[in-house]
This record gives sequence, structure tokens and C-alpha cells, in this order.
Amino acid sequence: MEQALGHWSEYIALMVEAAAIGVVSFGAVEAFIRLFQPFFDWPPDPGWRRSIWVDFGMSLVLGLQFALAADIVRSVIAPTWEDLGFLAALAAIRTFLSFFLEKDIREARSSPDRERIEA
Repeated sequence: MEQALGHWSEYIALMVEAAAIGVVSFGAVEAFIRLFQPFFDWPPDPGWRRSIWVDFGMSLVLGLQFALAADIVRSVIAPTWEDLGFLAALAAIRTFLSFFLEKDIREARSSPDRERIEA
């Protein structure tokens, strides 16, 4: 039974990792395309760079959460101490990245539009 659960957990973890890759890839492609939008819609809206950064940052945060979920699923079935240590290190790093990225996104959303001042 444990072997069957381990087998299924690998498939589930693979699907969750694919979701992480998809979210980050979609966010990156969208951000890249939006970088060229102001050249076709001149003059650009104030704050267009910040808008792209915030949206892409949210994609990265969501991708990090999916990646962490995949690691947790992998470690659920009969983990060794080495597996748990590896998971703890990954969780700490990804949580650290997510925390500060979300903090920066919140600040970017609430701060006045600096791009208007620079223009």
C-alpha cells in the first residue's frame, strides 16, 4: 500500500511542478510582451513598468508556492531524516523569497507613482 501511495504521490508532485512551471512561464511571457506595449500605445500609461513588475512578481510567488507544494507531496510517504532536512531547507528558502517578494509587491501597489515624478 505504501508503495502504491508513493507511486501516486510522484505523479501528483510532477503535476504540481508542471503547474509551477506553467505559471512562471506564462507570467514571464506576459511580462515580456507587455514590455513592448508602450511602443505601440504612445504615450504609455503612468506606472506601466510597476504594473508589469507587480503582475510578474505575483506569478513568481504563485510558482514558488506550487514548487513548495510539490516538494511537500514528495516527502509525505516514508521520508528519511535527510529528506526532511532537504525539505526544511527548500521550504525556508522558498518561504523567505515569497515573503520578501510579496512585501515588495505590497509596497509597490501602495506607494505613489514614482514614474510620473521621473518623467
